[in-house]
Amino acid sequence: MEWLKGPKMAVVWAALRIWLGYQWFVAGVEKLGGFDATGFLKGAIAKATGEHPAVQGWYAAFLENFALPNVELFNFIIPIGEVLVGIGLILGLFTTPALIAGAFMNLNFMLAGTTSTNPIMYTEAIILMAVGAAAYYWGADRFILPYFRDKFTNKKFNQQANV
Repeated sequence: MEWLKGPKMAVVWAALRIWLGYQWFVAGVEKLGGFDATGFLKGAIAKATGEHPAVQGWYAAFLENFALPNVELFNFIIPIGEVLVGIGLILGLFTTPALIAGAFMNLNFMLAGTTSTNPIMYTEAIILMAVGAAAYYWGADRFILPYFRDKFTNKKFNQQANV
């Protein structure tokens, strides 16, 4: 299974990461300057009723009691979050946090009763997290993360040496 995390497969993971990033980026840009989640939230709350609800009661309660009263906050953070996740994945910059944030958004969209491409994007994010560094072998993190590791490792070492 190590071959899945090797540099040859990293080309495949980079293509998948960039495609996923593009999907997030486009979705976010489309929402900039005119997004209102009110209808989506009300629709999700309505899906919590009936014999086979698409939205669990606990999640509908969260939407009704927290998300809906704070819809202006969500109207701001959803598009910005989608754009930032997209940029991070396209560039391979802060890849793991971008994957976690994207998967978290997909999970919340699915919990709100929306299928669409969310299960596919969620699964892709999980796969990319599982392959670890191979996901950003062809990305900015390949160069940035070692710099930060060295900087923080040397700082800790120097602090211990001065004690």
